[in-house]
Amino acid sequence: MKMWKRNLIVCWFGMFVTGVGLSQIAPILPLYINKLGVSDPALVSKFSGIAFGVTFISLAIFSPIWGQAADRVGRKPMLLRASLGMTIIISCMGFAPNVYALIGLRLLQGIISGYSTACTTLIATQTEKEHAGYALGTLSTANIAGSLLGPTLGGFIEESFGLQNVFFLTGGLLFIAFITTALFVKESFTRSDKKVQSMKEVWDTIPYKNLTITLFVTFFILTVALYSVEPIITVYVSQLSINSKHVSMLAGITFSASGLANILAAPKLGKLSDKIGTHKIILTALILAGIIFIPQAFVKSTWQLMFLRFLLGLTAAGLTPSINILIKKITPSNLIGRVFGFTMSAAYLGTFAGSILGGQIAGTLGIRYVFFVTSALLLINAVWVYFNVYKKLNSNYQFHDKNNQTKLGTINKQFQH
Repeated sequence: MKMWKRNLIVCWFGMFVTGVGLSQIAPILPLYINKLGVSDPALVSKFSGIAFGVTFISLAIFSPIWGQAADRVGRKPMLLRASLGMTIIISCMGFAPNVYALIGLRLLQGIISGYSTACTTLIATQTEKEHAGYALGTLSTANIAGSLLGPTLGGFIEESFGLQNVFFLTGGLLFIAFITTALFVKESFTRSDKKVQSMKEVWDTIPYKNLTITLFVTFFILTVALYSVEPIITVYVSQLSINSKHVSMLAGITFSASGLANILAAPKLGKLSDKIGTHKIILTALILAGIIFIPQAFVKSTWQLMFLRFLLGLTAAGLTPSINILIKKITPSNLIGRVFGFTMSAAYLGTFAGSILGGQIAGTLGIRYVFFVTSALLLINAVWVYFNVYKKLNSNYQFHDKNNQTKLGTINKQFQH
């Protein structure tokens, strides 16, 4: 088996388990916090929000730092550090004596992570150009699928094996990821002895700043859209399934439907982006995703909602790999780790912001308005992408940078081939 294929298989498994580890706690947090001695429902809700959100805030802060370390010492050491660290920390959550220890461990989980950033950088730099779209497309399914399927898996493990075993089983899977990474991941990396650049120096050397910012924002909006329904999905499903005795299961399946679609579609859309251009996939996916959110506000049954969430996953599957491919092609090779770190920060902030936004809109305006606002965000983002990415990459305009001046027609051909 070729090195890039073996790396892809191992990294996919590790990223999937990492995504599960970050999100599986969501449905069981209130139960676990109650078990740790917090009985007041208001305090349970408060501590649940803090414990869930603190991980993504620390991830957003530390992802660029670990990306910088990956560029400095190599990506495999970062994979080993993150997988072993998360194995220990998540397993320790099963022994948390009180809610404050749990929150502290969730904070440490975000700090010690960085597996996804290192995986993306490793696959981007170690895969042949002609296979990059497929590889990054396949890899992108892992983190999203893990994050979206995590709550369902967490709920299933809790019902089948008990609360504490959720953490022990997740820790065990992460340890398997550590072992497989140590044994099977291969990296061709030459360590640089150059002085580590500051964030400002890194930003100054990025050739296409406007394009890079647009891609960061698009990644942020995508994760906001995917997670805006998380705080309201159970309530919405209960309204659509008044007589159902399995609301929790139906809510989990509904939320995870987009993750399943993502797994199925992302590799193929990654290949397609190599053929027709990443910018075309990004714009089309944003428009379709924005449109698909609207009918979700008018569904009459859970099954209709599941179907639309599945369609949403098909469109979202085209965004993540295309954004990563485009970032790789416009970023100097010595900066890829740090730039991907910023990309992951945007995603983690989007996860946190989406959960907050969805809850606030539902509480203020009503559940159905969550879908309208999210649709508007995606369509506004599509307009911005049209002028900042699509239009420029389909013209003979030029990007002007103090260190770089290149005809975009030439860049466009490079992106397509």
